[in-house]
Amino acid sequence: MYLKSSVFSKKHLIFYKLAFVIFALNSFTCQSQQHMITPPYLQKGDTVAILATARKNIDDNLKPTLDLLHSWGLEAVIGTTIGLDTHQLAGTDEQRAADFQKQMDNPNIKAIWCVRGGYGTVRMLDLLDFTKFKQQPKWIIGFSDVTVLHNHLNTMGYKSIHGAMPVSIPRATPEAISTLKASLFGEPLSYTVGPDPMNRFGKATGELVGGNLSILYSLLGSQSAIDCRDKILFMEDLDEYLYHIDRMMMNLRRNGCIENLKGIVIGAMTSMKDNDIPWGKNALEIIDDVTKKYNIPVIFNFPAGHIRDNRALIMGSTVSIDVNASGSTVVFQK
Repeated sequence: MYLKSSVFSKKHLIFYKLAFVIFALNSFTCQSQQHMITPPYLQKGDTVAILATARKNIDDNLKPTLDLLHSWGLEAVIGTTIGLDTHQLAGTDEQRAADFQKQMDNPNIKAIWCVRGGYGTVRMLDLLDFTKFKQQPKWIIGFSDVTVLHNHLNTMGYKSIHGAMPVSIPRATPEAISTLKASLFGEPLSYTVGPDPMNRFGKATGELVGGNLSILYSLLGSQSAIDCRDKILFMEDLDEYLYHIDRMMMNLRRNGCIENLKGIVIGAMTSMKDNDIPWGKNALEIIDDVTKKYNIPVIFNFPAGHIRDNRALIMGSTVSIDVNASGSTVVFQK
């Protein structure tokens, strides 16, 4: 009797262990491949709110942006933060949060377009209540410091748009503007770019995450940090010292982000700075050095970031990338 009971217990123990392993693997897959929610695409007659989450907007003329929205058949609402002046910021943290909250909670507002970047979005982030946003999600648009919102929304399971902002519309290329429209209205979105000598060949499919490298770095360890597992990471930056780029990339690697990626897309690394004693590598070479040991495709010099040709990217979308000798393609799946 004792022998039979022992065998029976061991069989059940093995069964339970296998069941636990399967459950754990399924849980890991669900966490790394969560279903991302797509806000409703815009239609003619919809209203877009323009507001400031970071740097103040005092002197910039918004007429080109308003004319653009009207040409797309859209209406515009100017937020209360436009014109506010609190040192570098567009009002206090509470004022910026209140404006953003008002536009999020207004069911007639179908998209929120951040007027510019700079710094300050993270200061108001924890003052926001996303309860009504979850009930009626809408597109959040911008880049640079708006990466704070892109990453936070990604952790919540919502897509957003990395693209040109109102202050950059007068200087934006036709491609930057047309791809922004395509993203907002749900039109097919794909890119073909020429070859780059630094590219690393390969194919990959995964969820697109990322944005401004400095912001990605600053959010590590917080509730707004992105999950890099099985993702395709987009990065760009502006006006950073080269050793800062190295430090940020090393931090991403040491946090396990780089080793778990399926692919990388590097946008513009604009107006980088160096010390009197040179660092010895430019920004792209630094990124290449930190990532080269991983067998994943990498696209360098993708047209997005702090440049006139800032092509729109739907963060949180599943994308397929193909990098080969003739160039690279990035195809967004709905």
